[in-house]
Amino acid sequence: MGLNIKDIIPRKEIEMSNLKEKTVCVDAYNMLYQFLSTIRQPDGTPLMDNRKRITSHLSGIFYRNVNLLTEGIKLVYVFDGKPPALKINTHKLREEGRDMAKERYEKAKEDEDVDRMRRYSSQLVRLDEDMIKESKELLEAMGIAVIQAPSEGEAQASYLNKMNPNIYATVSQDYDCLLFGAPKLIRNLGLARRRKTFSGWIEINPELIELERVLNFLEINLDQLICLGILVGTDYNPKGLLGIGPKRALEIVKKYRQPVIIFKNVEEQIMSLPEADKFDWKEIFELFHKPDVVKAEINFGKVDEEKIKKILIEEHDFSEERVNKQLEKLRELKEKKKQKGLSGWM
Repeated sequence: MGLNIKDIIPRKEIEMSNLKEKTVCVDAYNMLYQFLSTIRQPDGTPLMDNRKRITSHLSGIFYRNVNLLTEGIKLVYVFDGKPPALKINTHKLREEGRDMAKERYEKAKEDEDVDRMRRYSSQLVRLDEDMIKESKELLEAMGIAVIQAPSEGEAQASYLNKMNPNIYATVSQDYDCLLFGAPKLIRNLGLARRRKTFSGWIEINPELIELERVLNFLEINLDQLICLGILVGTDYNPKGLLGIGPKRALEIVKKYRQPVIIFKNVEEQIMSLPEADKFDWKEIFELFHKPDVVKAEINFGKVDEEKIKKILIEEHDFSEERVNKQLEKLRELKEKKKQKGLSGWM
């Protein structure tokens, strides 16, 4: 789901070269769902091995991350732990969405409508424990750092971005990272560079969103941004308040300023919501202010070619030729780093 405030947020497109030699913290689940949703066959069917096990996420992890690594970007993947109890409603809505998408997909299949099949199939994605475990193994075999968060991955990634001067930005599609205090948010990093739309192909470039610039542009502080998010709807109260979009929420926040006063003035609207959609703003506010996060040591391991081949070629029937070509890129990258290190002694 995520927070939808894109219409009021300033951003700027960046080039991959802007991220050279920079370390970024990736919201792992968010990125893996991108891979599962977008890396598919023409009819929307996910990539699978000979035993019909989904491999779209492994394909994204390997091929797209190799491209990012060769651009000189250092990657830290942060995985979700136990979700807060408040996220139950979001999970229910996602299940309902999947059920509806499944019905529509089956109808499109009956009609042999490939475009509709592709559209609805991407809404059926689900990560299971085996996929998560294997994703971590592949990432570590590629020399990419992996961190297990105690709770929300995006909160942990944002915390590391805020507290560790060596981490340049948080990578996620979700604007919630800003509410967790991520100084810099990068979107679209894991997407293909080109996307097909009804009007043709369009270029997709990474976007950089800077929290300080957002707050200055909106003329509010972080507490007020959190309030704005709660009014619009977050993962903890996905439906927000009826009839309040980002622009109206900004007006309310700027008018009343203080969180207590802001929510006092919309208390009647909160109480008129269906029972399942009512929320305690203080509880949500606290989750963004004091998320369950930990200090974490970041370790970049060595590339383990044999492990990569075992996972991709032996276990999941990836093309040996294609995998070897990517491994050659990683070898060249390692050699460049070695040469760079030696040049410091000359």
